[in-house]
Amino acid sequence: MSKPLSDHDRKKQISVRGLAGVENVTELKQNFNRHLHFTLVKDRNVATKRDYYFALANTVRDHLIGRWIRTQQHYYEKDPKRVYYISLEFYMGRTLQNTMVNLALENACDEAMYQLGLDMEELEDMEEDAGLGNGGLGRLAACFLDSMASLGLAAYGYGIRYEFGIFNQKIVNGWQVEEADDWLRYGNPWEKARPEYMRPVRFYGRTEHGPDGVKWVDAQVVLALPYDTPVPGYRNNIVNTMRLWSAKAPCEFNLKDFNVGGYIQAVLDRNLAENISRVLYPNDNFFEGKELRLKQEYFVVSATLQDIIRRFKVSKFGSREIARTDFSKLPDKVAIQLNDTHPAMAIPELMRVLVDEEKLSWDKAWDICVRTCAYTNHTVLPEALERWPVDLFAHLLPRHLEIVYEINRRHLEVSVEHCIVYHHNTINGRLIHVLFCSVCSFKDFYEMEPHKFQNKTNGITPRRWLVMCNPGLAEVIAERIGEDFIRDLDQLQALREYVNDDAFIRDVAKVKQENKLKFAVHLEEHYKVKINPNSMFDIQVKRIHEYKRQLLNCLHIITYFNRIKKEPNKQWTPRTVMIGGKAAPGYHTAKMIIRLITAIGDVVNNDPVIGDRLKVIFLENYRVTLAEKAIPAADLSEQISTAGTEASGTGNMKFMLNGALTIGTMDGANVEMAEEAGEDNLFIFGMRVDDVDKLDMKGYHAEEYYNRLPELKQAIDQIAGGFFSPKQPDLFKEIVNMLMHHDRFKVFADYEDYIKCQEKVNALYKNPKEWTKKVIYNIAGCGKFSSDRTIAQYAREIWGMEPTLEKLPAPDDKSDRCQNGV
Repeated sequence: MSKPLSDHDRKKQISVRGLAGVENVTELKQNFNRHLHFTLVKDRNVATKRDYYFALANTVRDHLIGRWIRTQQHYYEKDPKRVYYISLEFYMGRTLQNTMVNLALENACDEAMYQLGLDMEELEDMEEDAGLGNGGLGRLAACFLDSMASLGLAAYGYGIRYEFGIFNQKIVNGWQVEEADDWLRYGNPWEKARPEYMRPVRFYGRTEHGPDGVKWVDAQVVLALPYDTPVPGYRNNIVNTMRLWSAKAPCEFNLKDFNVGGYIQAVLDRNLAENISRVLYPNDNFFEGKELRLKQEYFVVSATLQDIIRRFKVSKFGSREIARTDFSKLPDKVAIQLNDTHPAMAIPELMRVLVDEEKLSWDKAWDICVRTCAYTNHTVLPEALERWPVDLFAHLLPRHLEIVYEINRRHLEVSVEHCIVYHHNTINGRLIHVLFCSVCSFKDFYEMEPHKFQNKTNGITPRRWLVMCNPGLAEVIAERIGEDFIRDLDQLQALREYVNDDAFIRDVAKVKQENKLKFAVHLEEHYKVKINPNSMFDIQVKRIHEYKRQLLNCLHIITYFNRIKKEPNKQWTPRTVMIGGKAAPGYHTAKMIIRLITAIGDVVNNDPVIGDRLKVIFLENYRVTLAEKAIPAADLSEQISTAGTEASGTGNMKFMLNGALTIGTMDGANVEMAEEAGEDNLFIFGMRVDDVDKLDMKGYHAEEYYNRLPELKQAIDQIAGGFFSPKQPDLFKEIVNMLMHHDRFKVFADYEDYIKCQEKVNALYKNPKEWTKKVIYNIAGCGKFSSDRTIAQYAREIWGMEPTLEKLPAPDDKSDRCQNGV
């Protein structure tokens, strides 16, 4: 049980955790007991920890409802431009603590639970992660929702309510094993089903071209049932909506032609329709062209566009007509942002609705479409780009294929005028890449229409990634510069004045040590490995992928191991290396990389000569909730992808904000991090993009490095010879073969510089004061990496909207009866 806060602690924590007023606490306790009794139908004698979590969640949710209804009413009255963020992934994690932070309820809830004899952290631990994403792209969507609400934008997140999110990862005998993530098993207190807004979505069928235009006929219908989740802004009384669609079979599904024998089967077959929202595809930066995935993409797009158009037509707009019918106004009232190409079907679908259903001319419809929709590209890896087989597309969405062909035909006409020759896009005569010719580079598009291209550096929400996950650091900062940095992260620049302030240096180091001790306890409970809390916590957590080069990290671990073994009496900087992340279930190499990491750990962690100077831990089931524990405890952040492969990265920013130093290549946002904090305050190593290009032209030959660098040769020979897998000496031969003969990401080319750079890391870590000064420069340089800045740029430069820090009036909680303008 957590002890009550001392008066001193209370004073310290008042700022970022909210006031624990007596009335507040009394009311929370009453509501908690009411929910336990009336919502959960339990008393204190039989209630479980999970019941207590649900009672608390419902109590906190009560504080959202009035604000939620009022926010939607405010939008209905004011009729602002609305932005719709469509994504196949929203990696939300847990909701309870984030809601308490954004509503300033944390201290009051803490105190109420304490007075009821309950431990807040234990209750928070009962919540399931909403794991509706794979990694960066899905988590970015979640950060964006938080920022859009905190900046007062009329924003909606639209996606799929997957019954099963990203799989739970178990490590069994060193191998990844996947388990279904049944996150809805006990119910979800944060969502509200909205069956009154159910929408039909059509698939298959055929098209009929007649004098009245084109009809899509004989289609199968699946219903999209919306579930709404509140998205609170930071202490501004705004609560936006994330609406996730669930697939339902219509009542008449398959029953049209049933006979007595076929009825049972017809009912069982309803599952086929409802499978659309069953499970998240677990691929990160990899395209798998399956029919079910294309169905998911069209399902979310079709349901969402129906909702957008319904809302556009009925919003209050200073006219007495029942509905807005002038679609030329759509771009003034609606912005649609597509999170990667996954929802790109929104473009042919919007064209279909405008041309076939609303009877606009093609040119008018296209103009509206172009001014309404924008798209974010998240990767430069060719294997991640979507390319759909034409016959699959034609079968599932016959009208949309016609529209895509027409878009392409008109595009080619314009292209010829620009003297660009585009080949007809028929790779093996079978593939199209929706809305983008796969034979054309972005460069060609850019040369034709440069005004359509912008860059936006990603960001992270400081509410979850600092205030919530690292309250100690947030407090130490707030004591120096006040707490306004939480909604204006640029204010962290003021910390540069404290770089030589001994008290501040001490405070920052002390918070880090406390976070490490707490995480060490967590690790010892879960991994039965004794952790040296004074060792450097060296952490690489992200999806397992060749381009992210977890293998380069492995080579450093082995080299460091060999050096300690060679000179055991030298004063080595102790390290605990932690690597975590999921491998896509079908990605064999990534699964082998996990097996190698666990094998290295088995050898290193049980070597008596090494002792506690080097430990290797694979962090099982890395997810948002584990990131919130690991990142505040990190000393060193590993961001070591080959230059030119990571479009941005956001984990790098989370580590920086939480007081870790970065060892990294000049890739993705590392480049801007070095700019903001000063390159001297990061450990930058390795090839730059032009070096990689030069090496490509010259030809990358791994053997040259292997023959030239004895420590590299030793490490590779150990992996190849079974040193880390004595019972199966050739277990890792495929990995060695890949590294030696077909490594697209040139691990060996950066090995020597990486090892040298790690030596610099070790040397600096021995000087805690100088280390912490660099940490402070890093935290002070984090302002740019707030998702508030990213979203403010999207709003002004793409959506034509103006962010605001104004608050809505707080609801007088007794008058939540105003009309709900959803």
